[in-house]
Amino acid sequence: MRKTKNLKSKIIKKKASVLSFCPYIPKPYPLFFITPISPDSQPKLSLILRQQLPLFNFKSPKAQNTSISKMTKEVVGEGGSFTAKDYHDPPPAPLIDAAELGQWSFYRALIAEFIATLLFLYITVLTVIGYKSQVDPNKPGVVDPCGGVGILGIAWAFGGMIFVLVYCTAGISGGHINPAVTFGLFLARKVSLIRAVMYMVAQCLGAICGVGLVKAFQKSYYTRYGGGANSLNDGYSTGTGLGAEIIGTFVLVYTVFSATDPKRNARDSHIPVLAPLPIGFAVFMVHLATIPITGTGINPARSFGAAVIFNEEKPWDDHWIFWVGPFIGAALAAFFHQFILRAGAVKALGSFRSSASAV
Repeated sequence: MRKTKNLKSKIIKKKASVLSFCPYIPKPYPLFFITPISPDSQPKLSLILRQQLPLFNFKSPKAQNTSISKMTKEVVGEGGSFTAKDYHDPPPAPLIDAAELGQWSFYRALIAEFIATLLFLYITVLTVIGYKSQVDPNKPGVVDPCGGVGILGIAWAFGGMIFVLVYCTAGISGGHINPAVTFGLFLARKVSLIRAVMYMVAQCLGAICGVGLVKAFQKSYYTRYGGGANSLNDGYSTGTGLGAEIIGTFVLVYTVFSATDPKRNARDSHIPVLAPLPIGFAVFMVHLATIPITGTGINPARSFGAAVIFNEEKPWDDHWIFWVGPFIGAALAAFFHQFILRAGAVKALGSFRSSASAV
């Protein structure tokens, strides 16, 4: 019995010593303990997975504190618990990363962006054309000109497809599916210049192919109901349309930054899993607000693909709005999140300049 008590006391001391070396670890981590099954049995080595935050040994020797100061410099003890004092982002992506061109994962990401944008345009443009067909008062058989899915249904189609496609491609390409999102992430040094440019090319090609499929399957309806092309609606000025695109894209890109914030991901393990949901809802809400103004662009690839296939004068006259507005909105969102809300990200600006000078 005395041996058991001595063993337990040693275990407690050993446990406190081990935990004092554990900084803030949000994921389960293994700790090995020697525990007796019963007073008469032999001690047994067991593996315990601890999910909660580790305790901190405030009474550890000064030499011990010095040796682990680097491990715990981001952790502050308050009442015996840990809180994240500051989180250091991963190193910024290089401005030019030629090594990417020799990696299969890079081309796999391009394929994922191409297919995702193709599917996005196919489903959403088909929804828009189907809605206009259902409410066309000149079409035989239309009893209720106010029927169909309506603006709410169109907004759900866009937001729902973004939710699904971001969920499917996030682990492969990051799930951008939008040149404005890619541009914002490039400004924040999340992707290199080569990756950003190639993503935009893949997205635009995917959008053209997606709208092309819609025209191939429903050519008569496609031409009759505008092909899903974006243009400034009657009664709205150019400034109003541009402002709607800037603010709408700001909402989307700001949501992307917040949903994929590595600091939140490190603190709350469920955040990466839920990231596609708020992004999809942001697209849904922006469409509800701006469909009456511009038909809602906030995605230059979406507007470009529809304009190329429809190829009429009106969409091309207003087309610059759907590139300038989203890019301005994305830049503002990147600056706001990275350099105002996340003051520590100012370091990325310095590395951006150093990389540019090196090139």
